[in-house]
Amino acid sequence: MTISPDAFGALFDGFHREAFRLETLDDYGKSGSVDAYQAFLSGAPQPADYNTGWLAKVRRNTDAGRRMHRVHVLTRPLTPYLQFELGWGYRTNATAGEEFFILDITEQSNPLEGVPDFWMFDEATIVSMTYDDGGGFLGAEEEPDVKKWVHWRDTALSHAEPFTDWWKRYGST
Repeated sequence: MTISPDAFGALFDGFHREAFRLETLDDYGKSGSVDAYQAFLSGAPQPADYNTGWLAKVRRNTDAGRRMHRVHVLTRPLTPYLQFELGWGYRTNATAGEEFFILDITEQSNPLEGVPDFWMFDEATIVSMTYDDGGGFLGAEEEPDVKKWVHWRDTALSHAEPFTDWWKRYGST
């Protein structure tokens, strides 16, 4: 069932224990922080106020004891978008308590081949997301079969490593 943007957004304020995100794309350049991505591509320094709205939301949740974490499935070398997302986004968002993990499939098979991007809230509400080929967000669907999504989350986490460890080996500043 299609979920409205307002209903989707409310899930980030209404969960009680955990919000988990699986990211599978190399480029979300036409979704979200489009202006910041363009600034990054032009070589501009990261603004001090980058992502303040999301940081406030994450901080409210993590300060209240709610976990927000994600796994990104990726390959090296990183696309320009992933250099932006990991370098500006993950490193900044981690300061508010969001946790990040990397499932690097450069030298291994993808245990989540064909699984779409999704958010899971409290192992109860699943929202899958679709994107066009250019990383533009097309819409979201609430998913009924929670069990398979919990399995995919657990698979992602069991094959991923903490972002900070991965970044020390492969990231750039």
